[in-house]
Amino acid sequence: MSNTFSAKIYGIYHMFSDREDQSILCTGESGAGKTENTKKVIQYLAYVAASKPKGSGARALATFVLFDALHCVIYFYFFPSSTKPAAPDLQGPIPQLIIGELEQQLLQANPILEAFGNAKTVKNDNSSRFGKFIRINFDASGYIAGANIETYLLEKSRAIRQAKDERTFHIFYQLLSGATAQQKADYILEDPKSYPFLSSGAVPVPGIDDAAEFQATIKSMHIMGMNNEDFKTIFRIVSAVLLFGSMQFKQERNSDQATLPDNTVAQKIAHLLGLSVTEMTKAFLKPRIKVGRDFVTKAQTKEQVEFSAEAIGKACYERLFRWLVNRINRSLDRTKRQGASFIGILDMAGFEIFDLNSFEQLCINYTNEKLQQLFNHTMFILEQEEYQREGIEWKFIDFGLDLQPTIDLIDKPMGIMALLDEECWFPKATDKTFVEKLVSAHSVHPKFMKTDFRGIADFAIIHYAGKVDYSAEKWLMKNMDPLNENVVSLLQSSQDPFVCHIWKDAEIVGMAQQAMTDTQFGARTRKGMFRTVSQLYKEQLTKLMATLKNTNPNFVRCIIPNHEKKAGKIEAALVLDQLRCNGVLEGIRICRQGFPNRIPFQEFRQRYELLTPNIIPKGFMDGKKACEQMIKALELDHNLFRVGQSKIFFRAGVLAHLEEERDYKITDLIVNFQAFCRGYLARRNYQKRLQQLNAIRIIQRNCAAYLKLRNWQWWRLYIKVKPLLEVTKQEEKLTQKEDELKQIRDRLDNQMKRCQEYENKFQQASAEKTQLAEQLQVSFSTNAELELCAEAEESRARAAARKQELEELLHDLEGRIEEEEERCNALQQEKKRLQLNIQDLEEQLEEEEGARQKLQLERVQCDSKIKKLEEELALSEDTNQKMVKEKKLLEERANDLSQALAEEEEKAKHLGKLKAKQESAIAELEEKLLKVY
Repeated sequence: MSNTFSAKIYGIYHMFSDREDQSILCTGESGAGKTENTKKVIQYLAYVAASKPKGSGARALATFVLFDALHCVIYFYFFPSSTKPAAPDLQGPIPQLIIGELEQQLLQANPILEAFGNAKTVKNDNSSRFGKFIRINFDASGYIAGANIETYLLEKSRAIRQAKDERTFHIFYQLLSGATAQQKADYILEDPKSYPFLSSGAVPVPGIDDAAEFQATIKSMHIMGMNNEDFKTIFRIVSAVLLFGSMQFKQERNSDQATLPDNTVAQKIAHLLGLSVTEMTKAFLKPRIKVGRDFVTKAQTKEQVEFSAEAIGKACYERLFRWLVNRINRSLDRTKRQGASFIGILDMAGFEIFDLNSFEQLCINYTNEKLQQLFNHTMFILEQEEYQREGIEWKFIDFGLDLQPTIDLIDKPMGIMALLDEECWFPKATDKTFVEKLVSAHSVHPKFMKTDFRGIADFAIIHYAGKVDYSAEKWLMKNMDPLNENVVSLLQSSQDPFVCHIWKDAEIVGMAQQAMTDTQFGARTRKGMFRTVSQLYKEQLTKLMATLKNTNPNFVRCIIPNHEKKAGKIEAALVLDQLRCNGVLEGIRICRQGFPNRIPFQEFRQRYELLTPNIIPKGFMDGKKACEQMIKALELDHNLFRVGQSKIFFRAGVLAHLEEERDYKITDLIVNFQAFCRGYLARRNYQKRLQQLNAIRIIQRNCAAYLKLRNWQWWRLYIKVKPLLEVTKQEEKLTQKEDELKQIRDRLDNQMKRCQEYENKFQQASAEKTQLAEQLQVSFSTNAELELCAEAEESRARAAARKQELEELLHDLEGRIEEEEERCNALQQEKKRLQLNIQDLEEQLEEEEGARQKLQLERVQCDSKIKKLEEELALSEDTNQKMVKEKKLLEERANDLSQALAEEEEKAKHLGKLKAKQESAIAELEEKLLKVY
């Protein structure tokens, strides 16, 4: 059984060979191991594509191994030792020497996200309570150039409330267990049992040390570039979220007003968030809301205030989580190198079936329906369409795995989410009216069921994984997600810059409408029309699915072996049910019957031509004919392959066999090349030794000649006379130096004489200068007084003229000041008049907005009446027969259009691939050209 490494290697190989973006989708039930697989994928990519150069082993592993595109990869929590892949050991930390700073930050992003976004559930001790899509960008050289993380639907309600035997997010327990005494004092931390938001207190998890995990989280945040100031602001908000649930409100007797007898907890929250405790308490207990044109103070009941505090706590944690994701993305987003392609890893919350399923479970299961539909479309529809497009004989098989009816039930017009959004517009709407409208609209839908036990669940949906019962309690509140506008305004003007930052540009649903109706939901926002949670999530999911469809998807099927969280134990019925629901069995069936491996003609010839040497003649030959000759030379059975229009298709395992034969051939070539290299090195070493031997012989010959020469009498005489010759030369040199010294002394005497002459001339010039200065002083004393008087008279005249000019300028400026003051007064009056006009226009705009809202409600009511009339009209048999005929015609036309659209999309995708290949080839040729010159 293959494992998750094949999906990684396959994705890397085809990203560089086909220049096509890849995606790896980890899917399965909750607790099946999707998050762990995601971490293994990221570790593997950081290992084989790190920015720092490494040995060629890892890159060769990612380059020369080809895996099937449509094989699903099944991961268990247990593997026999004989089935583990021969891949790098990635269980422990990656050595620091083989990865760069970017890769380290990419690896450390997961611990941070797990601490703030994962929690213990009944099925999983480390369950992801949000979805994430990690986009890892690669440059043209194959190195990681940057990364980006997108998150989806954080289960923020878990921050304030958890089911039995479940925990809130890990960071709360990590902070309470791992903080030092000083940190506990700074963040005002208390015992876990004292926090109402921790429903079960400090629930221990076997195998998890919260204090050690806290230190690991801090280390990861340091690697991500966060500093101590960031830690302080983050943990202050985490502590404040817990304290929001500790405020004890009471109801006044004979009054609707709630009170806060003890504001100790409120003081702690205000200190942590940089707020005024008086203003915060007033905003919770007596918020100012707008009724018509005026602002009034509205009394809040105990239930309303508690709901408001919980909503603010959830929103604070959600905005903190968003800031963390953006902060991580800023560290991972490297713009120095432009990414040529990317691999996206999707880790969504698994399919969930609990005893009580709410709005969050519907969104999670809806996402899994869309992902399963993508798998079915890729695995069964596109695969068979490619067979037909390539002209391969194939009988189309309908596996009956179309999930579109369930998806339409949820997201189409008049579906569950559309009806939920519609109910949020009605002032008197409740969860009960929503369920009644839902049952009335979809009672005959094949995937919708009305449950028998209304006390437990309100309705049920038949998903691909089974029937799921849903309770609609608080669905309207969760979809609208209202907040106290007064508290939000305080948070936006907090003294803590970090709190202001995470709350800036907040689009909120206020509770102003409570003054007019009994509902607690508003319908207006500060900026434009408000979009519900379901609308925002549908937009995010639509963008995600569009991204996945533009990539080559690789599915990692995660299977949970048992529900007891025990390793080495497998429940056959449970595993088989998951394989059947996930379409794995049908995938194996189509892989056995079809041709799951395929390769273009050019790539097949280029890769496997060495297996058939001298078969293809020199010169041009059509790719299809060349491949047919190669297949003939390989003597493959015709049942094992099919030749299409642009590709060769193989049965499962055939291409792997060819790859193995190619490896053997390459091994032989490399061995022969190594033998040649060793022979060349040996010959070169022999020549070097031969030269050394000749040199030794020459030295020996010279030494022997010297031994014979040293006893020769004439040689001895030469040795004794040679030092005497050196003494004679020294006397000649000494005589020469004495002559040079005499010449230098003569030149020095001449220079001294010239210096003495210059000194005498300087003294004469100084004396003349002194005489001239004395004469000048005498002449100046007689004329100085007259010159001073003349200068004083001229200065007085100039000052009088300047004074006259300044007086005239002052007079002009005083006149201009009076004119400007008059203009300023006129502008002030005009400003007041315009402000009054603006106020009147704003009041008119508010009235128009209210009228528009009323018209919107009337339009919705009219639409519902029209629908009922149309349903009554549709009961007639004649109209029904006409509609059936028209439906058949439209279905035939829709099928034709869908087929044409699919063909056009496939052509566009094919052209995009060709364009990317050509651009990559041009870039490589330009690089080679630059290297040549």
